[in-house]
Amino acid sequence: MKSRLLILLSIVLMVAVLAALNAASYVRVEEEAETELLPDRSTENSGGTGTRALFEYLRQRGVEAVRWGEPFEALAGAEAPESLVLVGPLRRELEMREADELRGWVARGGRLVIIDRAPSPMLLPSAGEHWRIHSEAAELPTADSFPGDVENMTRGVPLLSPAQPTALTRNVVEVTRSRFAARLHVYPAEADTAEGRAEPPPGAEPEAQAPAPAGGEDPWGEDEGPPPPAPVRPQEGPGMSAPVVHVPFGRDGTGALLLDYSYGRGRVVILSDPYLVSNAGIFRADNLFLATNVVTGGSRGRVAFDEFHHGYGEARNRLFAYFRGTPILWMFAQGALVALALVWTRGRRFARAIPAPRPDRRSKLEFVSSMAELQQRARAYDLAVENIYQQTRRALARYAGLPAAAPLAELAERVAARSGRDRARLEALLRECEDAAAGAPLRPRRAVALARELRELERDLRLLMRSREIRQAR
Repeated sequence: MKSRLLILLSIVLMVAVLAALNAASYVRVEEEAETELLPDRSTENSGGTGTRALFEYLRQRGVEAVRWGEPFEALAGAEAPESLVLVGPLRRELEMREADELRGWVARGGRLVIIDRAPSPMLLPSAGEHWRIHSEAAELPTADSFPGDVENMTRGVPLLSPAQPTALTRNVVEVTRSRFAARLHVYPAEADTAEGRAEPPPGAEPEAQAPAPAGGEDPWGEDEGPPPPAPVRPQEGPGMSAPVVHVPFGRDGTGALLLDYSYGRGRVVILSDPYLVSNAGIFRADNLFLATNVVTGGSRGRVAFDEFHHGYGEARNRLFAYFRGTPILWMFAQGALVALALVWTRGRRFARAIPAPRPDRRSKLEFVSSMAELQQRARAYDLAVENIYQQTRRALARYAGLPAAAPLAELAERVAARSGRDRARLEALLRECEDAAAGAPLRPRRAVALARELRELERDLRLLMRSREIRQAR
């Protein structure tokens, strides 16, 4: 027991030492401020680049807004939402099979909302056979582009009005985009072939075109060629249904900030500036109304925000994510290591093999009862009396201070002299027991009476033979 207690105390001490070392060596890492260069567009993020404010606002308005934490393969199930919102950039790489599942879901009647400055080509289904959609980055964010700095985010950007009254621009008068918003261009597919250019693949992103600076200086340098020609603005013709531009990119009407188009039985909505739905920009102008209309489409259907590709899917352990960056995870790992070591050592022998103790399951009363039953069946009453008498005689000899083989008369005289008992009666009892042990006829009742008188003699003289035998056996 002491050895086990020592082992247990040693383990507890070792765990305490490991925890103290972890706590002493832990250095708290200050959280870096969120920037538009490395944003976190998750609805779990309450920072400037997150979308938690929009998510909570939709819930308060009674919209069934949920966080989608499963791969796109689950869109084929019965729990598929009416609208799926993808706010980029995504933190988990999108696979081709997921893009195929997503496009199939849209073609079956789903509504896909893409809010990103550079939508992935795999997430951008082609707008029919005659149209192509591309995004053009006007200005790229830097490491000091903080979303909370309104002056920096919206410097030189005019307020934009909807191009036409639609379900996506309801209650919207003006919106404020950031200067990092992308310009969406809609190309007729035939125009690329007519101008001698190879048709880009569906969803391909062209090179960014920077606006020419004032003063007439050449922005391209001596070794660089001119920028590609401006895209042709789409015009509808017979049998051609062009994407609908809801909010233009600028006041000149070139490009679009928000557009949508049909794909199969569903629709695809593209908003090229996540700043409008982020926590830092949603309260500017009528951005909140526009974000609500874009996400819900003016209906009360179920809206799901994709969290699986932001790293918050069902496969991720929320407990580990909560303790990430703290020494708690290392403490768990070390505790598990100690537990494994304990389990491993319990199955190994560190000394010579010792047989397991085998307790005697036989009761002494059971032995006595068995012997009594055997003697009773054999009518060996003399043997029963002899067993008791021999022990009593040895005890009387020690009581009288005589050897065990002392004459019966002398033994009775000495015991009577010391105890004050009747010498003749004591000698008669001992002599009758001697005769019974020698084979004299004995009845059962007399045998029981002799055994009773011997036990009473032991009790009166306090010989305590049984106590002594028990001590000797121990």
